[in-house]
Amino acid sequence: MKTPIRVAVTGAAGQIGYSLLFRIASGDMLGKDQPVILQLLEIPQAVGALKGVVMELEDCAFPLLYGTVATDDPRVAFKDAQIALLVGARPRSKGMERKDLLEANAQIFTVQGRALNDVASRDVKVLVVGNPANTNALIAMKSAPELKPQQFTAMMRLDHNRALSQVAAKIGKPVASIRKMVVWGNHSATQYPDLFHAEVDGQKVWPMINDQAWLENVFIPTVQKRGAAIIEARGLSSAASAANAAIDHVRDWVLGTREGDWVTMGIPADGSYGIAEGVVYGYPVICKNGQYSIVQGLPISDFSQRRMQATHQELLEERDAVKHLLG
Repeated sequence: MKTPIRVAVTGAAGQIGYSLLFRIASGDMLGKDQPVILQLLEIPQAVGALKGVVMELEDCAFPLLYGTVATDDPRVAFKDAQIALLVGARPRSKGMERKDLLEANAQIFTVQGRALNDVASRDVKVLVVGNPANTNALIAMKSAPELKPQQFTAMMRLDHNRALSQVAAKIGKPVASIRKMVVWGNHSATQYPDLFHAEVDGQKVWPMINDQAWLENVFIPTVQKRGAAIIEARGLSSAASAANAAIDHVRDWVLGTREGDWVTMGIPADGSYGIAEGVVYGYPVICKNGQYSIVQGLPISDFSQRRMQATHQELLEERDAVKHLLG
C-alpha cells in the first residue's frame, strides 16, 4: 500500500466540506489505492460540529482513511500537509460591500498562507475554493514566500464544468465527449466561458452551434450567473457541485489531465495572453507529473479579447483593494 497523503481541508464542517470529505476518504480524489490522512480545520465555534463530521467519517470505515485530525489551529491542520483545500471563507453578509468582503477574507488567508509557509510540506499543492477565490489565493500565495507561487491555485473548475454541461445540452452530446473548454479570468460574474476552442468527437463545436445570440444572451450569462440561479432555486449556495469541482481540480493536478484535453485552473498569471503578472487568473492548462502548464498559442478573437480583459480588470481592482495587505 502507498504511504498516506496528508490532506488539509478548511471550513471542514461547512456545506462544501460535508460534500467533499467523504469523497476524498473514498478515493475519488487521489485514486482507489491511495490512503489519506484528513487534517480538518474549523473556526472555534464550529469545532463541535466538526467532531460530529469526524464521527461520521469513522462510521463509514473507509479502507483508505488512515486517520483524521480536527482542530481550530491552522498550524496543526497544515502540519506536513501535501494537499490543502482552503474551503472556509467569510461569506458576504447583508449590506456588506465587496471591498469589506475582500478585507475580511484577506485577514483569514494571510494567516493561513503564513501557516502553510511555516509548517506544510515543501511541495504542498494548495487549492483555494473560498470566495473571492482568485484574490484569496493571491493573498495566501503572497503570505507564503518560501513556497513557489505555482503551488497556489484557485478553483475555476466549477465554472468549467458548468460551461461543459451547457454546451453538451445545446448540441445533444454526452458531456464527456466535449473537450477543450476554457473559462478565462475571475471566478465571478465577469468570467469569460470561451467555447471557440471546444471540440466534440474531434470536430469544432462552434460551427455546429453558430448562433451568436445564443452565445451572448444565453450561454455566457448562464455560466456566469449559475451560482446565483442555484441560490435562488435551492435557497443555499452550490455545495455538492463545488465539492465535485474541487475533487476534479486536485485529481487532474495530481494524476494528470486526459489525453487531448485541457482543464481550467486559476493560477498565477505569467504574462500569457496579455494578462499581467500579479493576479490569479483562469487559464487553460494541461497537467502532467503533478505540474500544470498553460496551453499556449490559442487564437483569440476581438470578441474574446474584450471579455478576457474585462475580467482581468476586475482582478486588478480586487488586488488593489487588498494591496496594503500583500506586503
